Amino acid sequence: MFKKSPATLEVRTAVPDDVPGILTLIGQAYPGFGNYSAGQVSGQINNFPEGQFVAVLAGEIVGYCASSRIDEAIALSSHDWATITGNGFGSRHDATGDWLYGIEMAVDQRQRGMRIGKRLYEARRVLAERLELRGIVFGGRMPGYAKVKAKVDGPDDYLARVAAGEFRDQVISFQLGNGFKPIGVLPRYLPSDKASEGFAAHMVWRNPYVDPNEPVAFRVPRDVESVRLATVQLQARAVKDFAEFVQNVEYFVDVAADYRSDFVVFPELFTMSLLSFEKEDLSPMEAIDRMTEHREPIVQELSRMALRYNINIIGGSHPTRTEDGSIQNVAYVCLRDGSVHAQEKIHPTPNEAYWWKIKGGSSVDVIQTDIGPIGVLICYDSEFPELARRLVDEGARIIFVPFCTDNRQGYMRVRYCAQARAIENQCFVVLSGNVGNLPGVDNMDIQYAQSCILTPCDFPFARDGIAAEASENIETLTIADVNLADLTWARAEGTVRNLADRRFDLYRIDWNRSAPRDLGPPEEKPRGSKAPGGG
Repeated sequence: MFKKSPATLEVRTAVPDDVPGILTLIGQAYPGFGNYSAGQVSGQINNFPEGQFVAVLAGEIVGYCASSRIDEAIALSSHDWATITGNGFGSRHDATGDWLYGIEMAVDQRQRGMRIGKRLYEARRVLAERLELRGIVFGGRMPGYAKVKAKVDGPDDYLARVAAGEFRDQVISFQLGNGFKPIGVLPRYLPSDKASEGFAAHMVWRNPYVDPNEPVAFRVPRDVESVRLATVQLQARAVKDFAEFVQNVEYFVDVAADYRSDFVVFPELFTMSLLSFEKEDLSPMEAIDRMTEHREPIVQELSRMALRYNINIIGGSHPTRTEDGSIQNVAYVCLRDGSVHAQEKIHPTPNEAYWWKIKGGSSVDVIQTDIGPIGVLICYDSEFPELARRLVDEGARIIFVPFCTDNRQGYMRVRYCAQARAIENQCFVVLSGNVGNLPGVDNMDIQYAQSCILTPCDFPFARDGIAAEASENIETLTIADVNLADLTWARAEGTVRNLADRRFDLYRIDWNRSAPRDLGPPEEKPRGSKAPGGG
């Protein structure tokens, strides 16, 4: 009897685990040209999961197309790639947008003849029809233009003659063959695209099932995506040994889990209690070396608790020497699936840099969890708005801020900035701080904290933008339920729409491409010249 064989080519929606394969594909499809950062591709997927597609052949990603929803007034007007795509993160996605915008298309050139590009375009078309959008629009590169520009009267004439069949352009001709029509030329779409001299064809496919004269009004459903957050306001106390410290931490993990919390967050430097049972006074460098010895056992214990209690643990922060020998302040995030992630503090305070020789990290990225992407900003990092914006561009909807402040002025700096991050990024921000004192341990003499769970300020949220807060300077656990769907609604239909209303034409964050895992925005270099490419 004939046995059905498994499919060898599959087109499906992309997931975060596909990011490495997508980056490899783009590197192969456009050799010698700039690639995305992992964060940019993560942002595309996290900001609009159903709009990103991969083609998988025998387990290998051989095609990728990225999309977002955009309002007609933006989609059909003149624009450039960086502005309309949110610098490649897909962060301009509008859940009420009536057009599907093509951000990227890449196909493994070794698989030519399998119509992978056509299949990906068809997946987009099916999505646009299912969502009852007006159509699909994008800027298509014109890589044949520079070679023949002496024979034509500018880019508009070139596009018209390609459409008439007088010239063949390996990208535009492909898109014409897939049912797209040009409505004009976009100047300076990709300024670094020398083959196209920066121009792009403004390409459109109109959904035949939607009346172009019928006004449409998409609304975001008021769904419920409930997440329970717990923040520990931890008493800094002396312990007799490592086991007693773990017992103190596990108590709060156990209680948070009993309340069925999805996340529990501990304060910055909460592991400094481990220096309290040292027999001799330690210099700052000796203290760092001792904390480095505790790093692996701490991570092992937090990961054990996350698995045992079925809860995601944001492990405050731990000062340590990292693998490259530098001293850094690191948050270890232990998820209930057993994975462990590390986020370094980017901005050490002057005190940390002077006394502890702590150096700032070089990368901040979202962490994928079973609840969705999250971000961690350690204390002082919350006072730099670029970092939170980076995390939200990558799709974070919750940002955790472990902090350690010794007086009210320091606490209020963190608190006010965290509230600003919640408002300007339309996300939830969770603070966790130490209280009490720890005699004999440098930098832990006195503590001031009022841990809290902050929200944007709009109708679906708490009146004062505070979902919950602890009493000042007592050890306690604070728990609140938040609804992630409220963020989706607020970003699309809120009284103000801070993310959507950003002026990408005037300003954007340009990350240092020398930093690990970030090679810079793709518009800095041409995206290659082979079909299909663009759109």
